[in-house]
Amino acid sequence: MSGWVLEIGPDIEPRLRRAQVSLCALANGTFAVVGDVDVDDDVTARATLVAGAYGCGPDGLVRPLPGPAWTALGVDDEGPHRWLLDLRSGTLTREPLGEGLRVVRFASLARPDVGALRAEAATGTVWAPPVTWPRSPAPLAAMHWWSRERSDEHDVAETGSDRATIVVAVRQREQAADGHSRLDRVAAVTAGPTTPRTAAERALDEASEAGFDALLDEHRSAWDERWRHADIEIDGDPDAQLAVRFALFHLLSSAATTGEAAVGARGLTGLAYAGHVFWDTDVYVLPMLAATLPDAARAVLEYRIRRLPAARVAAAARGLPGARFPWESADSGDDATPRSAYDLDGKLMAIHTGELAEHITSDVAWAALHYADWTGDEAFLAGPGRSLVIETARYLQARIRTDEEGRGHLDGVIGPDEYHVGVDDNAYTNGLARWHLRRAAALLHRDGDRDGARELERAADALVDGYDPGSHRHEQFAGAWALDPVRIADIAEVPVAADVLLGPERAAASRVLKQADVLMLHHLLDDEMPAGSLLGDLESELPHISHGSSLSPAICASVLARAGRPDEGMPLFDLAARMDLDDLTQRSALGLHLATMGGLWQAIVFGYAGIRPTPAGLRVDPHLPSRWAALRIRLRYRGAPVTVEIDHGSVAVDAPAEIPVLVAGAGALDRPPVPPPVGRST
Repeated sequence: MSGWVLEIGPDIEPRLRRAQVSLCALANGTFAVVGDVDVDDDVTARATLVAGAYGCGPDGLVRPLPGPAWTALGVDDEGPHRWLLDLRSGTLTREPLGEGLRVVRFASLARPDVGALRAEAATGTVWAPPVTWPRSPAPLAAMHWWSRERSDEHDVAETGSDRATIVVAVRQREQAADGHSRLDRVAAVTAGPTTPRTAAERALDEASEAGFDALLDEHRSAWDERWRHADIEIDGDPDAQLAVRFALFHLLSSAATTGEAAVGARGLTGLAYAGHVFWDTDVYVLPMLAATLPDAARAVLEYRIRRLPAARVAAAARGLPGARFPWESADSGDDATPRSAYDLDGKLMAIHTGELAEHITSDVAWAALHYADWTGDEAFLAGPGRSLVIETARYLQARIRTDEEGRGHLDGVIGPDEYHVGVDDNAYTNGLARWHLRRAAALLHRDGDRDGARELERAADALVDGYDPGSHRHEQFAGAWALDPVRIADIAEVPVAADVLLGPERAAASRVLKQADVLMLHHLLDDEMPAGSLLGDLESELPHISHGSSLSPAICASVLARAGRPDEGMPLFDLAARMDLDDLTQRSALGLHLATMGGLWQAIVFGYAGIRPTPAGLRVDPHLPSRWAALRIRLRYRGAPVTVEIDHGSVAVDAPAEIPVLVAGAGALDRPPVPPPVGRST
């Protein structure tokens, strides 16, 4: 199955061995199975992780609660084997190279609270108990309690913290014939603030009655349906093809399609960043879901909506109206950003993003409006989405300082580039805030609140953004052009942690950036930027970007494509594509870089294909790299399936007649206008 199977063989490089626990993680948006793939150390986890289930560790930091593990088999089989992650069917297989233990397992996409495995070995095998204590690194191991009960029918195990309980109920059946022993194991996983044991046992009974084969069939069918609206095919580049499908697989596994989805920076694939939710989810992950799996995107937004009361409290604590979202959040919606951390030299460093990364509030609003643009979900914008967009805009309006000349400023902030702390008038922060204020004003106008709308419009018009019309460039923040113009190519090859190489003080005194900043504004608001400014800002910013953040390479590849320079961006695209597959950061064992994967999708869809939702319809403006012969993209636009096929001489769009499509150079295809969208109930 070319382009669909990730194979990890016995000859894997030792430096990549630990990353297996994340590469082979199986999730369904509700829970994930991590670990138990030949890696045995004190750093990686072996547990069931459940979205939204947290506990408070002895260090006071809220972290994911490790749930009971249910995949251990206890078979002493050291024979050569390989692991096969089948992306099309969502299964992980341990396949012996000869005789030995064979295992197939999955986290059901059809039944979000069910997982299953089938193991086969020689007759006489003694299988391990169905559930085991979760292996988790300190301080997680110290923050939870554990219990287990066994009966003739099933085993039930629980882990609990001060904030949540995870229950795993497991039933297994053994058969022996023709010299082989086979074990079928079905698990049901539930979590909640109290012990949700009854629900787990009920789900287990229903799944056990269906049986392993039926569970696997319905799981595969569910993945077929998901891929039908999300697959990307790349002709002429098999390495990129596999990397992109690997990214899509984990993105499509990251969020539930009902209720709320708390998608941490590493999704459910690991414990890095304490499982906290950052802007990664809103700006990098949500766009892919909005265009392929809109119910999951809506669940991601529901996470934010249910924490709007906490955001109001955060704004009030600063003496301001409206709502301010935290830089890092967990279950409660309170700011979970640690105030300090140790650097590589063991020195305690202050963390300022919790106080100063004000762009998070507009990031969340951008996600809500982007979702509405893709889906046409007017009920969302008339209901909970309206409050989210308008209340966050009112916070920003009050946060703006107006000078004697009537110009608006956002002082003391951190933009996407985190090497420069406490700067004034960061172009990304101000530019996105201005757009945010104007979109909020449009909602107020629609509701007849003209006075409120004009207040937001005046605040938006007054905001400075550092743009110099003469040079067609944005100054990243006030005073940035006066800093030491260090170019990354003169000191190191990318990616590089420039603050480590130069030291944080020298990095802050230079124009070196951690990641795309002004270019990130171009990426999100391509139609809002001044004509000619993309080329100017590429010339001004790109030479100074260190790509010290995994979020950066794909975004720069995307804007380079939009600027008509797709081949120039391909090394950055490749860097993003191999981030986890080659464990480039040496941290993939702690979870996959989900935002990098979202950026990879955006580089293809927004950059190389030039696909964007616009008020006039779906725009297609391709810039295909020479390395690719053709590109086929499947997605959904306003509830309808759309397939876009691009090669170096043509563009073909397969979409219902009521979907307007605008192709660069060809204008609008001959289609009737889109009817008013049907709103979803919320």
